[in-house]
Amino acid sequence: MENFFKLRERNTNVRTEFVAGLTTFFTMAYIMFVNPNILSATGMNWAGVFVATILATAIGTLIMGFFANVPYAVAPGMGLNAFFTYTVCFGFGFKWQEALAMVFICGLINILITATKVRKSIIKAIPRSLQLAIGGGIGLFIAYIGIKNAGFIQFASTTDMVTAGAAAVPELIHFNTPGPILAIIGLVIIVTLMLLKVKGALLIGIIAATLIGIPMGVTKLPEKLFDMSALAGFGDVSFAFFGSPGLGSLFGRGAAMIPIVLITIFSFSLSDTFDTIGTFIGTGRKTGIFDEEDEKALIESKGFKSRMDKALFADSTATSIGALFGTSNTTTYIESASGIGEGGRSGLTSVVVAVLFLLCLPLASLFGIVPSEATAPALIVVGIMMAEAFAEIQWKKIEEAVPAFFTVIIMTFAYNISYGIAAGFIFYCLAKLCRKEIKQVHPILIGATILFLLNFILVAINNI
Repeated sequence: MENFFKLRERNTNVRTEFVAGLTTFFTMAYIMFVNPNILSATGMNWAGVFVATILATAIGTLIMGFFANVPYAVAPGMGLNAFFTYTVCFGFGFKWQEALAMVFICGLINILITATKVRKSIIKAIPRSLQLAIGGGIGLFIAYIGIKNAGFIQFASTTDMVTAGAAAVPELIHFNTPGPILAIIGLVIIVTLMLLKVKGALLIGIIAATLIGIPMGVTKLPEKLFDMSALAGFGDVSFAFFGSPGLGSLFGRGAAMIPIVLITIFSFSLSDTFDTIGTFIGTGRKTGIFDEEDEKALIESKGFKSRMDKALFADSTATSIGALFGTSNTTTYIESASGIGEGGRSGLTSVVVAVLFLLCLPLASLFGIVPSEATAPALIVVGIMMAEAFAEIQWKKIEEAVPAFFTVIIMTFAYNISYGIAAGFIFYCLAKLCRKEIKQVHPILIGATILFLLNFILVAINNI
């Protein structure tokens, strides 16, 4: 194990990797319950999607761990599953089998652009100022997820006197309910342990908050420990898109629907690609998971030799695997930052996450007792650590400040990593154009910017 994962070379050990894996698992375990809740609205079997979510997460994460040897977890992406349900199925009227077929095609496209080094070339083309903004922006994005999950804010209705319409504005809650109070307790525990430099502070805080939540009524104890009944529904969703409805009917809805199919696949692929790139840049550079030597190998090597090469390939294959099992796009999870924050540096972290997800097939009720209020403080603290990237951005240079600012603001407020990157690209190109330095911009970055603009235009025209 020491030699296979190169633990000593990466300044880590088995204990650290195990704690990191546990931490990542607990911060993202919600997906195995939330994903089937969203996808089952399309008519998919809830139990089948539950099993598909676990299997897609476990296999994709194992590929990431064994093949790429990096501490990232792969799972069905939030946002992408909502797009699958509410836009593709409800908005456009596609059957869920046809939507799965589009996800499968999206995965094949991602494999193609990874094998042809398009994804890796995009990473190489992103200027340092935007890399720092993406890293810091993801920190705020993670912290916002934590604050939201903790229940610290609520959206109150108010009346706009100008438009005479109802609007929702965020406000701090009154902290008179058990959930947010438990989150504060967990946050104090984690911050205190980190200030005292206690190893495993995030995991200790999650476990402590979960136990404290029992007498507070926030942590719900399971009625039974073992339950394998969900396996019965897996056959209803796995490999379901082969035939009609599915691949057989996808392009048979008439010429008018073909552009919608292509736009949908394009939107799936674009969001998936830049979510992954943003996660790798935001968490991998600062920690040394993807260092300068790795980037040099990335540029010069053929095949899949560098860690970044392999990580991107692992991520791209997971989407098609997930579609085969019966779930929407899988992507590299931003919650992996919590495990990295605990010191995870190798694929052993990913293997631990994958094993824990597999254990959830019979023990889901046990692992499901950890409330979101117990994991939220860990995400907030990870956001604090990642905000360090802001210090290196040259804010006094307006041509760097504007793209960096919009990257961070859009990523956080729009709740979308890809849109934040898109805003940064667009304003970076605009700044260089105004400074008559457009020739300094990498052609791939210009091309990616054009694709983002095209996507926004097509979305607006088709009211996606």
